[in-house]
This record gives sequence, C-alpha cells and structure tokens, in this order.
Amino acid sequence: MIYLKRLIIVTLITFSCQSLGKLKFEADIANNLNEVSAIEVHSNSNIKWVIEDSGNANNLYGLNSKGQIVRNIDINNAYNRDWEDLTIDALGNIYIGDFGNNSRGRKQFSIYKIKQEDLKKDDVTAEIISFTLPKQQDSKDFEAFFIHNNSFFIFSKTSKKFAVMTVPNIIGNHVATLLSEYDLEGKKNKITSADITQDGKTIVLLNHDKLWKLTDFDKEDFFSGKVEALLFGHYSQKEGICFSSNNEVLITDEQQAAEGGNIYSFSL
Repeated sequence: MIYLKRLIIVTLITFSCQSLGKLKFEADIANNLNEVSAIEVHSNSNIKWVIEDSGNANNLYGLNSKGQIVRNIDINNAYNRDWEDLTIDALGNIYIGDFGNNSRGRKQFSIYKIKQEDLKKDDVTAEIISFTLPKQQDSKDFEAFFIHNNSFFIFSKTSKKFAVMTVPNIIGNHVATLLSEYDLEGKKNKITSADITQDGKTIVLLNHDKLWKLTDFDKEDFFSGKVEALLFGHYSQKEGICFSSNNEVLITDEQQAAEGGNIYSFSL
C-alpha cells in the first residue's frame, strides 16, 4: 500500500513536469489575482511585481517567492482602463503600461511611473507619461513594452506585421514615433509582453506558446540581428515576462478554470 502511494505521487510529479514542457513551476499566484497581465523584478529585491488588466483594481502588487501578496499599492490618480505590461529602470522606478486597446477605439494612452521610494507605501500618486499615435498611424492594440536608453519601446499586438513605437521617458504629453515594423514568421504571433536585459543586448517577446529571443542587433534596430523562436512545449494565456538574469526569464499566465495563474521560469 505504501509502495502504491509512493508510485502514485511519483507518477503525478512526473506528469506535472512533463505537462509544463520546458517551463519550470515557481509559484501559484494568489487566488484573488486571476488576470495577472505582467511581471517585473528588480535585481536588488526578491519581490515580484504584478498587475491585472482591464476591469480590475488600479493596484500594483508585490508577491513573495510563494506567489502571495506582500505589498498592495493603490495608485490613487490612475484608472485601470487596460493595464498590460510593466517595466523597470535602473533606479528601480516601475512603469505601468495602460495601453491595451482591444476595440481599437482609444486615442490616448498612458504610462504610470511609480517611484522607487514609493514602493513601500500603500497609497501613491503616480507621475504620468501620456501619448497619442501619429496622425497617419492606424489605431493599435498594445500589450508589451520595455524601457531602454530612457525611452519606451512599445509593441503592437498583431497577428502578422506589428509596429514598434517609441515614447520618451519624460513626464507629460507626447506623440509616439513609429520606429519600425516587422512580420514574425508563422502563425499565432501576437506579442503579449516584452523585456530587455540590463546590458541591452538581449530582448524577449512573449507569446502563449513561445518567446522570441532577439540578439546581435544594431542599436535600436532590434530586428537587424538574430531572431530566434524558443518553444515552451506548453500552451496557456501567458501575459507577462521579465528577465530574472541574463539567461533566465520569469513568465506569468492568467488563470482559466483550474489551470494557469502561475509563475514559471524558463532558461534561454
């Protein structure tokens, strides 16, 4: 009987590992956060920062290694119209990208800056970077961005050719600049999150079943170098990605029924 129980446990563990493909399970996100849309970490802290997307609270949450909420910050001058991604600068300031646009009806987009010194507070007032698209540019849905050289690089969520827009990291109103357009090979290529290493040499773009690793590019011509698709062997609604080191990323997916709602790691 004891042997049978051990066999069942080993079988379940083995099946669980196989079902995650190349992903490694790190934590189960707190049950009340069902629609986590982004994740970000700072090299000097163990806290994992997350947000939820459209229709949820205008809060920034800090999770511990077990996925439980240890920081809950209300952004008192923000409205969660459609929060889609997080990025962090070298000083530890966190930026929330409120630029989701599923209906293609938005004309103005916002990025909320939470200062590093405010991350220990329960209630903060964010600084706001707002932007519109160029007049000639069709309305886009955005879910991914990162900060690099004190500018934001924002990726549209498109099945085929997508746009990369840039906005300066300056408080106030701006008109975004179209940096480039690119068409990833294959199908199901919508980008849901993005990040760049601190040294600026590697970029990752997230999809539900894979990521694209960009390296050897020339300055801000991100697609001039090597573009490599890395498959997870696992499919779920993955919405958040960030580097935990130059060779590893953390990934979150939304909870759907009894699946998802987890933090994973993936080795590059």
